[in-house]
Amino acid sequence: MNIPSKTPRTTKSALAATWLAIAALTLSACSSPAGDDPPPGGDPVAAPGTCETPDPVNFVRSTGAAFEILYIAEEQGFFDEHCLDVTITPGSTDTSQHIPMVLNGQADMAMGDPSNILHSIAQGIPIKVASQFSAADSSQPVTDGVLLPPGSPVETGADLEGKNVCLPALGGWMELNARYAVHADGGDHTKVNLIALPTAALQESAESGQCDAIVVFQAYYMAALNAGFTALHNGTNDFDGLPTAMVIASEAWLAQNADVLARFVQAIDEAAALANENDQLTRDVDARYTQLDAETIATRDIPPWNAVIDVEGTQKAADLMYEYGVYTAEVDVAAAIADTALTK
Repeated sequence: MNIPSKTPRTTKSALAATWLAIAALTLSACSSPAGDDPPPGGDPVAAPGTCETPDPVNFVRSTGAAFEILYIAEEQGFFDEHCLDVTITPGSTDTSQHIPMVLNGQADMAMGDPSNILHSIAQGIPIKVASQFSAADSSQPVTDGVLLPPGSPVETGADLEGKNVCLPALGGWMELNARYAVHADGGDHTKVNLIALPTAALQESAESGQCDAIVVFQAYYMAALNAGFTALHNGTNDFDGLPTAMVIASEAWLAQNADVLARFVQAIDEAAALANENDQLTRDVDARYTQLDAETIATRDIPPWNAVIDVEGTQKAADLMYEYGVYTAEVDVAAAIADTALTK
């Protein structure tokens, strides 16, 4: 894959507003004996033992996709096993708005676009990467990227110059996918009109002619393919190991809740192992919490859940974002990750 040279940006990154007051929430920790073995890439995590008072965690999830693992962890008892009382709340369509929520104490942890998260940290916003839920894997089916509606005259990414490309939010991996699809095919990605729309409205916006192409992910990607859309390139699968769903927490909250985070990521890791053996668990959550039709839910490809962050792979992607002009500051991925997150 040829890495394009740094080029000027024509859109503003959808980052959180500048510095907001940080309200640190002090949560009591459960007393428990140490576990036998450390999780992959992390220190030993305390096993909860007898849990008298679970630690509350206010978690704001995405409204698009990749949140299903939270409900699986809840419904299969993994949060209970690790003495956690997790309240899951749908957040903003634009997950960059979740950053001020963790900073001002509205949420303890929240899902976000990994690109916006890393860029925010590079700019000095006091948050850390707490975990991830999934990552790009080139050995798996493509489940995100640029799609063209049925009957589109567009043949290559270069044909999107001057066209409207619609995506869930600006400044993230979806923007990288859009710009890369154009640039890799010899076009000028700065001449593409990028428009942020709610994820659930993207397919219809292309079918109605409002958008010439869309960038979608997971279940929405499969639904559009089933409706006759065609793909340009391979989405985030072109960037192996790239996190596709990250979790953030404020530095202030983490300073007082490192053990809570350690138990949370272990619960997610255990839920991921179970869910990867049984796709129906994810499909059941889709049926309850998405607007997808039954056929899409039953047939869509489900990417593996993965709580272990690939530091090297993520760093390569972050470096590309900077070289590509999407980031205005370089990112030190290892320094951006919380100490109790799972890494490799």
